[in-house]
Formats: sequence, structure tokens, C-alpha cells
Amino acid sequence: MSFLGVDIGGTASRYVLADADGAVAARGSAGGATGHIFNPVERDKLVAVLQSIAAALPAGTMLSAACLGITGLGDKIRDEAASLIGDHLSLPASSIRLTDDMELAYRAAFAPGAGHLISAGTGSIGLHVTADGQIIRVGGRGLLIDDGGSGTWIALTALDRLYRGIDETGSTAQAQILADELFTPIGGSDWDATRAYIYGSDRGRIGALAQAVARAATKGDALALDILTQAGTELARLGHALVARAGHLPIGYVGGIIDLHPQIRLSLADALPDEVLLYPRLDAAAFAAQWARG
Repeated sequence: MSFLGVDIGGTASRYVLADADGAVAARGSAGGATGHIFNPVERDKLVAVLQSIAAALPAGTMLSAACLGITGLGDKIRDEAASLIGDHLSLPASSIRLTDDMELAYRAAFAPGAGHLISAGTGSIGLHVTADGQIIRVGGRGLLIDDGGSGTWIALTALDRLYRGIDETGSTAQAQILADELFTPIGGSDWDATRAYIYGSDRGRIGALAQAVARAATKGDALALDILTQAGTELARLGHALVARAGHLPIGYVGGIIDLHPQIRLSLADALPDEVLLYPRLDAAAFAAQWARG
């Protein structure tokens, strides 16, 4: 008997295979995908992830059950997703437990009702699961609406601030370090290069530009440092929202943005002085494998 746990994010996926006793038999990674299978492109991405994982499992693996946390998974397509996943993992839909990646992460970090969890990566979202299993979500509405403090928010805010400066002064002189760091991965400093990069990219590629903002801040660019300070404030807003709705409990922050630059945590601490802040290291895929067991 083998049990598969998969944590599927927009830019990367991780899986763990556990045996009947719960011991880890295999683990690995695959590309990113979402639960937006109503979009043919996203459906193909999810299929590619499932195929990659299925091909990487040890020879002779016979799955008994699987648990998958998939970013963007909605209730309306859950049954369709379970059928699709079952087809590629050779499992009946009844043997597949599905949730979104955020609820999976929450349950890996806290028992229901014990804390709040906020994830800041390509996007940003906060979650509280009550003791009776009710879910309270804040944020997580995508880069076109918000995703404050996320990698995409940091990248787009930096470009917005830079181009406003160009509008007003005709140059990037006041934030030259930031401009240089951003325009290098974009492939040029002219508007055509930026337009092609941003409007021709998905959110993961846009969010990767947050690394350039962090490098500029490390090199002393004041605008870059200010944007990272604002990012921490935006992520703290999600914490305040969960506290207001579900009470004062430890707030866990996870995701690549939390470690992007020290200013993020400093800003969080300044904006949430009366809260207990945690920075757990989660193995959500391993938790999912155990959840699949029962």
C-alpha cells in the first residue's frame, strides 16, 4: 500500500510517497499548475504535473489513496478535478482527497482553531480554519485585484513607481540601482521591453522580478527598500484581518517572500507589535501523504 501527497503551487509542485506505515518512500518535485482547469492552458499544466509525478514514482508503485492541495482549486470543479487526477494516477475519485494548497499548508502548520496562516509567494493569501472546520480566507484574489505584498505585487509596484518617476523627470536617476536590477532580467530599459515582458508573462515570471527588487534594496536603493517595507505592511494587513475575524492567535507566515529580504520581517514586526509571529518551515506534501493514509 502506498499513499501519495502532493502540494501543487503556481510555480512548482512537490510530492511525497508514503508506505503503509507512514514512512517516506520517495519524494520529488514537478512543475507548477493551478486548479483552474476550466482554462484549457491550466488544465494542460495540471495534466503535465500529474504525468510527471506518475512517471517518477518507483517502479511497481500501486497507490491506495492520494491527497492533493492545489492552488486555486474551487468547489465547483472539485469533482471534475478528482476525475482528471484519478485518470492520471490510476485511482478512483473516491480515493482522492482534494483541497487547495492553502488549506493543506494551514493543516500542516496548525490544528484547526489554533492559529492563522498567511502565505506570501507569487500571490498572497491568509487563512484560518476554525475548530469545527469552517474556513475564513482573506486576500488571495490575484494580481489583477490585489495580492498585496506578494512577489507579483512587489514587482509591479516597483515598475509602477519607476515609470511614474520617468513620467515626472524623464529618467530613473532617483532609483538607478532599482532600474538597473529590474531592467536586466526584463531584457532592456525601454518601454517596449517592459511591455513585452509583463504582458507576455504569467504571474510566476512577473513575480520572479521581486528578486531584483530585493537585490536593489540590498545595494542601498531607497525606493526598493520602501517597496519592501510596504510589502510587509500589506502582509500584516492580512494578519490584522484574520485577528479581527477570528481572534488573537499566533500568526504564521510562510512563502518565499518572507525570506526575500530582512526588511519584510522587520516591517511585519513593526505592523503587528502585539501579535505572536511565527515563521514555520512546512513540508505540506509530507503532511498530505499522511492525510491520504487516513
